[in-house]
Amino acid sequence: MTSQPNALEIEDLVMHFGPVRAVDGVSLTIAAGRVTALVGESGSGKSTVGRCVVRLVEPTAGVVRIAGTDVTHLSRRQLRPHRDAVSIVFQDPAASLDPRMLVGEIVAEPLRLAGRRVPRREREARVAPQLERVGLRAEVARRYPHELSGGQRQRVSIARALVSEPMLLIADEPTSALDVSVQASVLNLLADLQRDIGFACLFITHDLSAVEYLADDIAVMYLGQLVEKGSRERIFARPAHPYTQALLAAAPVADPVRQRQRQPVLLGDDLPSALDPPSGCRFRTRCPLAFDRCATEVPRQVPIGDGMAACHLVQPDGTGPDVRTADPSEVLS
Repeated sequence: MTSQPNALEIEDLVMHFGPVRAVDGVSLTIAAGRVTALVGESGSGKSTVGRCVVRLVEPTAGVVRIAGTDVTHLSRRQLRPHRDAVSIVFQDPAASLDPRMLVGEIVAEPLRLAGRRVPRREREARVAPQLERVGLRAEVARRYPHELSGGQRQRVSIARALVSEPMLLIADEPTSALDVSVQASVLNLLADLQRDIGFACLFITHDLSAVEYLADDIAVMYLGQLVEKGSRERIFARPAHPYTQALLAAAPVADPVRQRQRQPVLLGDDLPSALDPPSGCRFRTRCPLAFDRCATEVPRQVPIGDGMAACHLVQPDGTGPDVRTADPSEVLS
């Protein structure tokens, strides 16, 4: 019995917008049926990675394979047969849905554009079940996007993304533009669909509570580079990189007593500019534990189980100081 190819393989991906180094050497693999969360602050380059995967922007360098096929340099015509394998859900459903099209036309559009050219009658027959699958009534197909709520529009976006039964879904901050009251329902929908259908997912977000709920694996991105990768369980229990530790320290917890007892990690200045990233370790200008070597030497990726952390202070067994508790004078003395 042959195993399925990985849903996504990214090797040394680079995306420069002129002098702006938005993505700088990212490598990432998502196995079939797995959910990997790509997390980091705004400006870290995580959304650009997703757009490179679906070829909304052309990478400067590197390789992107979807379901085992290198799609990096395919022409638009060559790419068409592979479009069914990957879909994307954008952050703002109001901006990603054509206001001139009926919802039914929007949901069926990927089938019309697909390499296999699904006949019109079959396309129309698949709209109602697809809407019901995402919790919408079939009659919504005859309405326009502006007649729906934000949560309903995002459900339409998800229905459109999954109608062609892709192997890989890119979910780019799918709840951040929604009211807090509907964010949980959309996350629950994504989790249910992923469990039932079994698609792989690159879940791009800054919401660590959503990551803990939905993801199997986590990749942490800072200023265009990955600084840590690993299973959700390992990273939440034993984060190795100081930046990952700081992100977890900043994430609120449900228990009010624990929340009051937590000590914030002060990261100093704002995220540096991708026009002129710091030398050596890019996180060093904000890291409470940075020392001389951090300014002159790029950290190597230290293997930790099936993941890694790129930090001079991380040991081969994955241990190292924790910025949430460590005294920098003791660590660096």
